[in-house]
This record gives sequence, C-alpha cells and structure tokens, in this order.
Amino acid sequence: MKLGKWTIALLFTAMCLMVAAPVSQAAQATAIQIIMNGKTIESEVSPYIIPKVNVTMVPLRIISEELGASVDWNSPKQLVTIKGSEGKTISMNSGSISAEVNGESIRLDASVEVKAGRAMVPLRFVSEQLGLTVDWNQIDKKITLTSKTVTDPPDGGTVPPEPSLPTQPDPDPMPEAGTKLRGAWVSTVYNLDWPSQSSYQNAVKQMGEYISLLDELQAMGMNAVFVQVRPASDALYPSKLVPWSKYLSGVQGLAPTYDPLAFMIEETHKRKMEFHAWFNPFRASVDTKIDQLAANHVAKQQPDWIVNAGGKLYINPGIPQARQHIIDTIMEVVNGYDIDGVHLDDYFYPSNVDFADDAAFKSYNAGSIKTKADWRRSNINAFVRQLGETIHKAKPQAEYGISPFGVWRNKSVDSTGSDTKAGVTAYDNMYADVRTWIQNGWIDYVTPQIYWSLSFTAARYDKLVDWWAQEVKGTGVDLYIGHSPYKLGTKEAGWDSSKELINQLEYNKKYQEVKGDVFFSAKDLRKNTLGIKDALRTYYSK
Repeated sequence: MKLGKWTIALLFTAMCLMVAAPVSQAAQATAIQIIMNGKTIESEVSPYIIPKVNVTMVPLRIISEELGASVDWNSPKQLVTIKGSEGKTISMNSGSISAEVNGESIRLDASVEVKAGRAMVPLRFVSEQLGLTVDWNQIDKKITLTSKTVTDPPDGGTVPPEPSLPTQPDPDPMPEAGTKLRGAWVSTVYNLDWPSQSSYQNAVKQMGEYISLLDELQAMGMNAVFVQVRPASDALYPSKLVPWSKYLSGVQGLAPTYDPLAFMIEETHKRKMEFHAWFNPFRASVDTKIDQLAANHVAKQQPDWIVNAGGKLYINPGIPQARQHIIDTIMEVVNGYDIDGVHLDDYFYPSNVDFADDAAFKSYNAGSIKTKADWRRSNINAFVRQLGETIHKAKPQAEYGISPFGVWRNKSVDSTGSDTKAGVTAYDNMYADVRTWIQNGWIDYVTPQIYWSLSFTAARYDKLVDWWAQEVKGTGVDLYIGHSPYKLGTKEAGWDSSKELINQLEYNKKYQEVKGDVFFSAKDLRKNTLGIKDALRTYYSK
C-alpha cells in the first residue's frame, strides 16, 4: 500500500482499537537522528519520511516534551491540538488535508498517522509554526531543530527539502498510447467493484482495496476511473442532502471514519489518472424496503416524488422539484471536490415496466405536450440541460458526460437510426433523446454502452460505432465507447476470446471521433477472464 496523507483517516481508528501499525520497512532500515538545540532527542518510535510527499513524521511526544508545546488529543472529535509557548494554536483533524493555525486554514502535505501505537505528526510543519528552523543533513540522516532564541543557522535559516528515504521503486508506468481516455467503471452498488462487504466499517481495509484496484487498473493501461458515488440516492461522501451509502457499512446513514470520495480522488490523482464522479440520477433504491432506508433518504423525506416500478424505487423525473434535488446533490460534489468530470449512466426512466406518472403528467405539463412519451423526453432533456449549465458555470474545466444505452433508435422505426434490431432503445424506452443533447452541445462527451460483439447480428458492434461516430461528427462532443468485458466467457456470440475486445479497440481507430474507451467494469478486468488483463496491458504498451 502506498503511503500518503490520507493514511490519517485510518490512523485514529487504529488508535481507538489499540491496534499498533508496523513502521514502514524504509523507516526501519534508516535511522533518523533529531537534534534540538544541541541535544539528541530520544524516541521510542523512529522518525520516518513519507515517500512521494517527503514529509518527516515524529511522535507527538517529541512536540510536547522537547519543543515545549502542550498537546491534546480529543478522541470523540478525532482532533489533535498543539499550543505553543507564544500563543500559537495548531489543530489537525483526522482525515483533513489542512490544519488550522490560529483560525487560519493551511494546507498539509501530510497529517497525523499512527505508527507502533504512537500518534505521528509532520515535524517541519509543526516546528516552523512554533518558530523553529529545520535543517536536514542527507549524509548523516540528521535533522537539526534550532530555536531562534538560541542561534540561527549561519545561512539565515534556509531549509533544504526533505529527501525521501529509500523505498521500493514503483512499477514503471504504462506508456501513453496517444491522448485517448482509457477508463473503467467502478461500481459501488451491491459492492460490485468496491468496497467489499468484508470491509464494512473498516476504513483501513477499504482504503487498501481501492489502492489495489487503482494499481491494477493502471498496470493494464487505464488512465481514468468512473466511480459510482451516488448508487441509490445516497452518497460516498459527507452530504447535507442525502444519507451515507449502505455500501460502505452495511447500514444506510452510518458515517465512516474518513471521507471516501476525498481519499479516492487523491489516490487517483497521485497516479496521474482522471477521476470522474459517476451518479445514478433517478434511482432511489434497488428494492422497496423503505424501512431499511435512513431517515433523510428521499423516499422518506419526499414520498410523493417516488415511483415503485418493477420492484425498485425511482425518483419521478416529471416533478421539477425532484429534478432540482438531484442537481443539488450532484453540485455538492462539483463544488466540494477536485473531480475531473461528472458522469451519468442511463438511469432515467426504467424500460419495459409500468411507471405510474399520470398525476405528474397532468400537474407538470406546462407546455401541454400531447403524448406522455414526448413529455417524458422533455423532462429528461430539461434535466440534462440544466445540470450541464450548472456544472459549467461552477467548474468550467469539469467534463460532463452521459452513458446511454448503446442503441438510440432502430432503423426500422426511424430511418436515421442505426442498422440494428434492439428490443430496447434509449429514445423509445428510457426516454433519453441523446441526439438532442449532442446537437445542442448540452454534454461534453457521450459514452454509449455498446455491449455487443462484432458478430452479434441484432446489434453489431461495428455498425453501432459507425452510427455514433457520425452522430457526434462536427458537434464538438467527444465519443468514448463503452465496452463489456463482463461478457467474456459467456455464451453470447463473439465472447469466447479476449481478442474480441482488442478487435473492437482496433476498429475504433477508424474514427477520429472516438476519443477513448471505458470498460464495465473494474472487477471484470481484474478477474482476467480469458486473459483480458494481459491482453490490454500488451495492447496499450505498444
């Protein structure tokens, strides 16, 4: 597991459980000596340097006993407070990427950790805030702390950067194959990809699982992840509007001891990979067990917005206030996190089930649209457009894209549709008029789920890529293709070899409109069915 400042989120959980974490091998291999005003400071736990961020960590006891500061650990609030002799107060929260110094927020490169049962704090940051100078001697592995009241360093206190200690080298990064996006969907619903059910209420294990997932995806050539942060009108981040997801703990509404979204974004960006926050827009719950929902879940707060369709609960897209609620929840993430994009899947209206929205059709049809089908499409259009405008106003650099069902309309129904015979289409069954979104530039990219092989006659992969490439041509909307490694090894035509997906990637080269590929889902790549992991690694390393 790579160490970084988000290790703090698990450290105080470990402290409360009285679990002593082992010091890193690098720290054990190299002893660091600390000299304070000419005196060698002894420590039960060896100081160490966190790789990558190059921050020296020391036991909290050194701060209190050797630097003359008072320290306090507030377990319920997971808060360390350090008070210096000159009135300066430093506060550092578990999981926070910043510290408070006399009320001013200052960003941290690393926060508190627990090693060998001791709280460890960033030495340079704390020392300099307390008025000390810090010098590092690379050859002798010696840190010298000097109080300005004793003597200043002869060079005026210039502090060289802290080098990292010897560590195991990271695997060589995959060579870039152009600038195309190569992503994987990471499903949290049903704990499909992350986190595992065995990690419920275990921040340490959840963090480790995500890091392993990222490392595996990057090793096979992925440079982006699309992580499901709103699986069922809940959240994998602290929200003022919706409850914590049950897929973190097994119980909806139960808060974890860290911020999973902030952690995932940071670990993803460390690897120079993109992080797209994936939202299920209108799914309220995967079942109808309302008694198991948190008190602040939308199904309990706004029951008039909810439709039971096919044994699942949906938020009614025909109610303007309901659509705005979803936009508000998404904007919590846009405004609060350093995401690279907002990603929606095809959870609009459910297909091939009755959807009881007659009352909404009568009450919210200001345009007097004649057919319910057209009214439903207008509701989704209004949502897609408004969400895009809101995102781009708040964060212009963030990409906004949608992954619709792979067939817009069949040619037999609409002469401008694709040469397919799909039993379900985005336009007619999910009321997703993707063509309108593209032509009006309401989205930045589209990722159709083309989950069929090159030999599946009813909806052939190549014919659908042909259609979508022409659909986005000249519009400025990028086209990413959604692939289905989950079908490898199944009996459906064409999925008896991993070469199928490689052939699809090769076919995409035919069109400059195809800007990348996204695979559903991470677990199906990691299982390496029919050698797909190895095949992708070889393909992307060329």
